[in-house]
Amino acid sequence: MVIKERNVQLKNGRSVLLKSALPEHAKALCRHRYITSGETHFMARYPEECGESTERMRERLESLEKDERDFLVTAFLDGEIIGDAGVTKIRNHVKSRHRCYFGISVLQEYTGLGLGSRMLELALEQAWENGFEQLELGVFSDNERAIRLYEKYGFQKTGVSPRAFKLKDGTYRDEILMVRMKKEDFLFYDTEDLENEEIKLVLEKTAGED
Repeated sequence: MVIKERNVQLKNGRSVLLKSALPEHAKALCRHRYITSGETHFMARYPEECGESTERMRERLESLEKDERDFLVTAFLDGEIIGDAGVTKIRNHVKSRHRCYFGISVLQEYTGLGLGSRMLELALEQAWENGFEQLELGVFSDNERAIRLYEKYGFQKTGVSPRAFKLKDGTYRDEILMVRMKKEDFLFYDTEDLENEEIKLVLEKTAGED
């Protein structure tokens, strides 16, 4: 499906357009995934493993455009892709249709500016609107920034896949499994900018309640 476009402002004051990547963005999206896979070890693949052709990516985007529930949240700055997130069904079986999986990548140059939060907020809203009831993800155990972000938005740790990733240097990383259940009209929003000249509110942790 194609999501409704939304303009968001980063902490540096720049405006970013969040929308679904379309078939004509295939080449740019391939390039984005190639770059982000090499900036940190937190992506599932190395750059040389991002060998999907532009044509194959175009076909995938065409299929995604027609899907009734799966979608992308892609961030464009001055027409260039700087972030990409996807929500896809776990499987189409009746017993699993309430579940979906979330993945995200942001160019390192634009991390720490609130872009991940804005993309995640939109992904959650759209996922619930599409009928999903829980959003699931996996994150490297040493990706502390990402884990804090997910916990701030109500994700809970459900398990660990030990030594899920083996890096080129021979070291291993566990994968933390997390899930966010749907809660009507409830969402943790970014509170990092709640300050003025006299006082600053620091959010130490968030906790979901019944």
